[in-house]
Amino acid sequence: MPYPSTFPPLDIPDDVDLWTLLLGHRHRDFPVIKEILTCGETGRSYSWADLRSASIEFGKGLQALWGWKKGDVLAFYTPNSIDTPILTLGALWAGGIVSPANPMYTVDELAFQLRNSCAKGLVTQPAYLATALSAAEKAGLPAERVILLGPRRDPSDRTRHFSSMIRSTSSSTVPGGKYEYAKPSIQWQPRSDLAFLVYSSGTTGLPKGVGLTHYNMVANVLQASYVEGSQWRSRGGPDGQGDKQLGVLPFFHIYGLTCGVLMSVYEGWQLVVLERFDMEKALRAIEQYRITFAYVPPPVVLAFSKHPAVERYDLSSLKVLHSGAAPLTRELTEAVWNRLRVPVKQGFGLSETSAVVCCQVVDEWAKFMESVGKLMPNMEAKIVGEDGKEVGEGESGELWLKGPNVFPGYFKSPERTKEAFSSDGFFKTGDVFRRDKHGNFYCVDRLKELIKYNGYPVPPAELEGVLIGHQEVADACVIGVEDRAKATEVPCAYVVLREGVEASEAKAQELAEWVAAQVAPHKRLRGGICFVDQIPKSPSGKVLRRVMREQAKTEQRASGAKL
Repeated sequence: MPYPSTFPPLDIPDDVDLWTLLLGHRHRDFPVIKEILTCGETGRSYSWADLRSASIEFGKGLQALWGWKKGDVLAFYTPNSIDTPILTLGALWAGGIVSPANPMYTVDELAFQLRNSCAKGLVTQPAYLATALSAAEKAGLPAERVILLGPRRDPSDRTRHFSSMIRSTSSSTVPGGKYEYAKPSIQWQPRSDLAFLVYSSGTTGLPKGVGLTHYNMVANVLQASYVEGSQWRSRGGPDGQGDKQLGVLPFFHIYGLTCGVLMSVYEGWQLVVLERFDMEKALRAIEQYRITFAYVPPPVVLAFSKHPAVERYDLSSLKVLHSGAAPLTRELTEAVWNRLRVPVKQGFGLSETSAVVCCQVVDEWAKFMESVGKLMPNMEAKIVGEDGKEVGEGESGELWLKGPNVFPGYFKSPERTKEAFSSDGFFKTGDVFRRDKHGNFYCVDRLKELIKYNGYPVPPAELEGVLIGHQEVADACVIGVEDRAKATEVPCAYVVLREGVEASEAKAQELAEWVAAQVAPHKRLRGGICFVDQIPKSPSGKVLRRVMREQAKTEQRASGAKL
């Protein structure tokens, strides 16, 4: 039988679109003049009323200048900016679908997303304009449909800045700081109409367009609000009256989009935005703005535990860090607590689930430290073995999910959609999980990235966590390499040493023996340890093991080793 959520069910409306949920009516009593978006480096800010008015005016500009219609796609190719929520919500108000892209994409990668999503416009910044224009040309998107956000204009004055599409930002819909109701310009069908079209990187093949409906997004905001909002408020957690979130997660990723942008607008949290993560800038922003909490990826948690600059800043305002995108070990969580007395709780999510699937409540982080928490309200899950049957409690298997936040399918790809769902409608995540008797879920690893040593599964993430727990290790990545003599895969670790620690064969042997003393025999690093300068990671903080595998193959070829 599927596992139901241990939280009480919520009323998820199926007739409310995302824009209306966030900005169309007052659901909180925080003041409309309250700052909701602030640039952490310049101090430039928008109030809740500014955000609301400007998004409506930008939506009107899309309709007036481009003839924007329901279902038109606006793509984003930009790092974080406090302007991004205005254009995002404005496109939704005007009936559009938003499709964010990684600003590190090449011309061909961006052109693929523009073509596949059928984008009718592209938003970028001057530093990314050349790539954006080249990709637009390849995708058949006119250059005049490329616009800029951020504080800087096009030096050549050939590309329009979004502010020229806004006729007024004078809070005309909120005169004198008072609220007035305003409907979106489109009549939505929330269960079927898309709000976002995000692209998953995947492990093989071209990226897949994940279509998320208004109903999906409304459901996940309400689910997360119950667990992270009402539950937190009753326990002294963030509220809309003065709490401030550090906005370091990339807004082009579903984690940053939902937990950063959408949750901040809905809950009234001031979002202090950094263009990209930089430890010194993040620490400076926490001290200057008295940041109270942050959603972060595991590399940031690692930095808080080991970065020497932490000691130079006043971080006493921090209430909690919330980590997602990859599992954390007990050792790393305890290291942050021992250093800062700041709890680190965990969650789990996917693009296909509008982000949040599981989340720890703030008063259980220490009790179930390695858990990613409990299933969101209105969801149910199965944990399924290789034979397609549900495993017993405490056993590991693939996580299957069902709920109002689970996407309906991949964009223009019925075959991939059919493969992704079970016959009874559960989404197959491709992630290996187990569940305890208290309803807490534990992420073991990606199904496709498990190493099989003589038939025994070896989770790379577990070994990475053990390595990172060593005081001389700054970061680590574990992959499977073929041992032809033994006709099996063996775990091999790529390790970044802390500054001042010398790399040597003796050090590699020492670390391998240290790991061997803490894991089962089949999990030992029989493939050895290699020292590297950095570990490749995605913008959301996931270790890119496929990239490391390619690097390993390149190194093997260069050395003449047999593959």
